[in-house]
Amino acid sequence: MPLDPAAQRFLAMMAAAASEGRSPSTLGERRQAFAKMMRLARADVAAVTGVDGVMPGPAGDLPYRLYAPADDVTELLPGFVYFHGGGMVGGSIESHDLVAAALAQVTGCRLVSVGYRLAPEHRYPAAVEDAIAATKWVSEQARWLGIDAQRLVVGGDSAGATLAAIICQEALRSGGPAIAAQCLICPVLDFEETSPSRAEFAENHLLDSATLEADLALYLPEGVERGDPRVSPLRAVKFAGLPAAIIHTAEFDPMRDEGNAYAAKLVAAGVAVEHTCHDGMIHNFQAMGAILPQGRLVLHQIGEQVRRAVG
Repeated sequence: MPLDPAAQRFLAMMAAAASEGRSPSTLGERRQAFAKMMRLARADVAAVTGVDGVMPGPAGDLPYRLYAPADDVTELLPGFVYFHGGGMVGGSIESHDLVAAALAQVTGCRLVSVGYRLAPEHRYPAAVEDAIAATKWVSEQARWLGIDAQRLVVGGDSAGATLAAIICQEALRSGGPAIAAQCLICPVLDFEETSPSRAEFAENHLLDSATLEADLALYLPEGVERGDPRVSPLRAVKFAGLPAAIIHTAEFDPMRDEGNAYAAKLVAAGVAVEHTCHDGMIHNFQAMGAILPQGRLVLHQIGEQVRRAVG
């Protein structure tokens, strides 16, 4: 299908800003611009409650925000450990507040949004170690958080989905914690090879190849292999036994092919997968509900899928 007209207009506006020299250049400016773009999220759900806290991390306390659905009357609900996107160099609990709140409401989960450490201040493996520690902590403290530890979902968008996939693979290798399902939205899963979609949409499709390479250079220290499964989860050697997967990719996303390939590898390994590649959509569309109707619809679709996955 052709690029969605609303998405096309949005990309044209971004291209015009770049040609006029109004694109953010420093990392600080990029972080601010990303946070501004995330305000395009539109939930269309009832208000949820959000409580901030800190959890122990491998290098100090990690911030989190616990969301509960507006109609929350149950002592123990399914849990959702959520990791925001931002290329491992941007994003925050605040930037993804609207998306996280919407996911809590539509999934019926108590959702824990985790503020993991970012590069270049904290390079690999800081974010991975934080994500693993956060998931273990939520599992161990589940009852205190009002979460049923046997119905735990781990998920995220973009780079947050990278972390979610890595967590599931680590849990499989180490024998826990128990994860009922993984939810990967526009996941970034492979830095070892350039897929056809990365080549086709290398420019003017929200994430350009130069930005992706710059982010990776800030994130990865010298000597770390791009094909390491803790960097590129698609390069793992074992997929059988991983949690059931909910995967959403976008037709005009540079990361489309790696997300589709991950879904295919899971299916081949006997893992239950619900996968949708959304026609006409671009990367991060789920957070642009104010301008892309499909961005709102996919959150409700994810809600239904998660509810099925955790009963």
